[in-house]
Amino acid sequence: MPSSPAIACDAIEKSFGAVRAVQSLTLNVPEGSVYGILGPNGSGKTTSIRMMVGIYMPDSGTVTVHGKPVSDETKDGIGYLPEERGLYAKMKVRELLEFFARLKGLPAAESRTRVKQWLARVELSDWAEKKVNDLSKGMQQKIQFIVAVIADPEILILDEFSSGLDPVNANLLMEILLEQRAQGKTILLSTHRMEEAERLCDHVCLINKGRKVLDGRLASLRAAAGKSTVRVDYTGDPAVLRQAPGVLRTDDFGNYAELKLAPDAQSPAAVSSLLRFLAPQLSITRFEQLQPTLNQIFLDTVAATTLGTQERAVAARN
Repeated sequence: MPSSPAIACDAIEKSFGAVRAVQSLTLNVPEGSVYGILGPNGSGKTTSIRMMVGIYMPDSGTVTVHGKPVSDETKDGIGYLPEERGLYAKMKVRELLEFFARLKGLPAAESRTRVKQWLARVELSDWAEKKVNDLSKGMQQKIQFIVAVIADPEILILDEFSSGLDPVNANLLMEILLEQRAQGKTILLSTHRMEEAERLCDHVCLINKGRKVLDGRLASLRAAAGKSTVRVDYTGDPAVLRQAPGVLRTDDFGNYAELKLAPDAQSPAAVSSLLRFLAPQLSITRFEQLQPTLNQIFLDTVAATTLGTQERAVAARN
């Protein structure tokens, strides 16, 4: 019998004046999973997360954590990294982290030990006695991350965890999150960086303009999309790619391009025909049919959703 979800949202909605920030969002975060809420800036990710941690109350619908309504009790089991930093700028780093550890119920000695361990893990030991406002934005983000994990919570909710981080430090935090997943933690994260989600997430929910447009296991979503993309490394006239039969969209990156294929152009025979069309006109060093990236799936889903909305609007006028 499947276990109940760690977090469940049932048709939650939130408006600010005339703006409907979240519209009838339903999702279930499986226990022990890494679940990504993905979408462009302004899509409703942060508002959704704030309802899960009790900062906002839904206008309608319900949020439960381990089957219980959001409360002080459920919040105690959550480590939360907000989109906007909540650090005391004048405090020393060590003092600030020990303060938050004590707020979460850790004894003084244990707080000191964990602060030392976590500062070492994120490579900030040398900054322990510096004031928070002496740190760079990226360093402050790592301190905010420690605040979320220091009490060893069962659930981590991270809103744009890599904001302000360079690639090296973003990779460091991703490694830590993979370690947390291996320990059985449930991790819910929001990001607009699809490459982060592809590396970390088991499940994803794609949101656009406050609405869920896709939800499921990442592997299943990619498999369902089929091998709808062809990568071509080439030199020559890019116009040739746009004229190729069966190609819906061309994303050209200079020395290579990704071709989005129509559904009836994805068979082995059709792809071979595409290569025969391109080969005499371009110098090709790589030609490979691929599963679409998560970013491509998102773009295609949003495009299809937008088209459907426009078609319904036209039908309503007629």
